[in-house]
Amino acid sequence: MGHPVKRAVSHPRWGNSPWTIDFHPTVHAVPEEVDYAVVGGGFSGLSAAAWLRRFAPEKSVALFESAEIGAGSSGHTGGMALAETAAGDLPGLGDVLAGFASILKELEVHCDLTLPGVYEIGRSNALPHSPISWSDSGSLRAVKEVPGGMINPGKMVSGLARAAEQSGALIFENTNIDAVDFSEPACLRFSGGQIRARKVLLATNAMSLELAGLAGSAQPKFTLALATEPLDAVQLEALGLESERPFYTIDFPYLWGRTMRNEGVIFGGGLVHFQDWRELAAVDASEGEAAKLLDRLESRVRGLHPVLQNVRITHRWGGPILLANEWRPVFAQHPHSPNAVVLGAFSGHGVAQSVYLGRWAAEALCGRKALPNWRGR
Repeated sequence: MGHPVKRAVSHPRWGNSPWTIDFHPTVHAVPEEVDYAVVGGGFSGLSAAAWLRRFAPEKSVALFESAEIGAGSSGHTGGMALAETAAGDLPGLGDVLAGFASILKELEVHCDLTLPGVYEIGRSNALPHSPISWSDSGSLRAVKEVPGGMINPGKMVSGLARAAEQSGALIFENTNIDAVDFSEPACLRFSGGQIRARKVLLATNAMSLELAGLAGSAQPKFTLALATEPLDAVQLEALGLESERPFYTIDFPYLWGRTMRNEGVIFGGGLVHFQDWRELAAVDASEGEAAKLLDRLESRVRGLHPVLQNVRITHRWGGPILLANEWRPVFAQHPHSPNAVVLGAFSGHGVAQSVYLGRWAAEALCGRKALPNWRGR
């Protein structure tokens, strides 16, 4: 057998992320009807599709992605895995990181998972012996260590997609679901056809907000990141990153980052704001507001520490995130149907949550577990 063909995880004009995907789904004709339809081929949708077949092997599952798997938030994240949610712990949430690691193990997803902990960094209340000492709108130091770590997003998309397909789920790329008629069963319409489904999971995150019933209640943003060339051990030690712990600020201006397997370092920060999620498709990381923010981020990174002053930047890119009420993830019944579930709006905390809650969504659709009540008041 030959080696799988790798493709860059990209979206037109969103820049060049360091991740690649080595999975292409088997081509199938779209069936007329399935038991479960999943809309969205990112971490959440792929995890749910794999678990639906495991929980209900006698049922049919079809997943639809408007572009290629991982083309949205999942393929453009920095890959930092965090505990809890952006709103903290929520009723019934459980141990996200332990569940996440268990799921990856059970589905045999090999994505360079490591959980060494994460540094919270800030401009006051530093730890007595902070390994990080940077200059960024003040003196930036480690203030706390919290649970977490990182993964390779390209490998995780590939592994989850492979697990879903091997379980018997059908994956359809470049099939945009334009509308859903929430009848009994639901009817999902796409260019050139339609498919009926008894139950539906909408895992489109920052895209297709009307379809998910989130228009007006969640705000799509575009966040930026860059990656450096590999650094040597002396440079990483000078930066305080030899432990390979990711980091994020607890105050503003916001900055987050992590090391990579090749010893390069990713830094992220900055948001492009929108009135309408459709503006995401037109974002160009090489011009306009996104390019200005990337230039500003690069300037910040070079000023953090003398080690970074002349480092070569190998990747500059961005990707969407979705912010909902009180930073709480959206995980609820669709407002127009008791047989449809909406999952998304992780507010930058989606790497571990998406996979963990993707399994929970599958359990809910199979009647094995109730949905949580996390709606903010």
